[in-house]
Amino acid sequence: MVLEVAVLEVVAGQEDAFHAAFAEAQTIISSMPGYIDHRLARCMETPNRHVLLVNWETLVDHTEGFRGSPDYLRWKALLHHFYDPFPQVEHYETVFTHQAK
Repeated sequence: MVLEVAVLEVVAGQEDAFHAAFAEAQTIISSMPGYIDHRLARCMETPNRHVLLVNWETLVDHTEGFRGSPDYLRWKALLHHFYDPFPQVEHYETVFTHQAK
């Protein structure tokens, strides 16, 4: 499993519009082959900052499958105009994990 991490700096004042657009866009990403799950969280100290965490089966599922799909164009149209600056996206693999009992 691969964790995609994107820190999203949304233009201040556009947070509600971004949330509405994301509600639609998440149906796109969740329909992609290799998609496992995702979480969008908003920063409490900096309300226009969000982090998007997406679990994929493989790196290629995200970088080639999703980004190379026709549906990615719709994702871009819905969301990319909200970002300033454009987010850096990184991918992580699990080293350790633990859950509370």
